[in-house]
Amino acid sequence: MSIFDELQASLQEAVEIKQGNTEASRITRHEVADVSAIRANLHFSQAEFAKAMGTSVDTIKSWETKRRNPFGASR
Repeated sequence: MSIFDELQASLQEAVEIKQGNTEASRITRHEVADVSAIRANLHFSQAEFAKAMGTSVDTIKSWETKRRNPFGASR
């Protein structure tokens, strides 16, 4: 089976799942940390939290607006 055939079969399966004609074999969910709530619970400003996490305030803002997600040790 070629890569094109595999891709086409995969897309057809996705359509069948979306239309409710078949069930997905697995569902993956990714939890995203609520950085704003964590920071508020600690009573830290964004600058204090950034310093404690060893990152920039811009990174904290990105996490809080969910434009980016913490990864590695930050998670």
